[in-house]
Amino acid sequence: MMKLVLFDIDGTLLTCGPQVRPLFASALVEVFGTAGEVDAFDFTGRTDPGIVLDLITGAGLPEPLVRERLPRMRALYTERLERELDRREMVLLPGVMEILERLSRREDVVTALLTGNWEPGAKAKLSRFDLGRYFGFGAFGCDGVDRSELPPVALDRAERATGRRFRPEDVLIVGDSLHDISCAHAHGIPCLAVGTGRTPEEVLRAAGADWVIGDLRQAARAVPWLG
Repeated sequence: MMKLVLFDIDGTLLTCGPQVRPLFASALVEVFGTAGEVDAFDFTGRTDPGIVLDLITGAGLPEPLVRERLPRMRALYTERLERELDRREMVLLPGVMEILERLSRREDVVTALLTGNWEPGAKAKLSRFDLGRYFGFGAFGCDGVDRSELPPVALDRAERATGRRFRPEDVLIVGDSLHDISCAHAHGIPCLAVGTGRTPEEVLRAAGADWVIGDLRQAARAVPWLG
């Protein structure tokens, strides 16, 4: 039976260090005149448009205006990210290359993305470690404000790419946040949670992740078919 593995990016495959938040904030200020409470905001597991909406409506701007300007915000931020993202401040997380290379050789496994990043931003981050070659498609922040909107998009794209309709039990979402777990379970999809992000393993476990591991080197021990 063919399997579909949907990977998150930030905190799961890689980390960018502190360089992304200032780029996001500067784009917010240019587009909306304010970055809201960006320094205190928790980006973990959130979609890019969801972050913008929460920050800027929280600063008092009306939601219709924020939504109207989202395309400009997306273009400005992702252009700056592509231009300024410095690989030297980034970390490729343990076990990532090994699992992606191993799965890429499997004819019964398809790897794709499920991330809150806008697609151009996702590609910029992946490009710093040449990871884009492992992912033919995905669901992104361009596809929904709430992360729970993304799994159906990913499944539709998987069907178009492979000619198969994947059942939820044949899909695995891999991520590092509570939002990864909740969006997976909202669609009956199991979730492998990794402790390489900002959320402690015990919190991921308490939230009901199907498996919790320290990093992706332990993936096959938790889910044998990933070996």
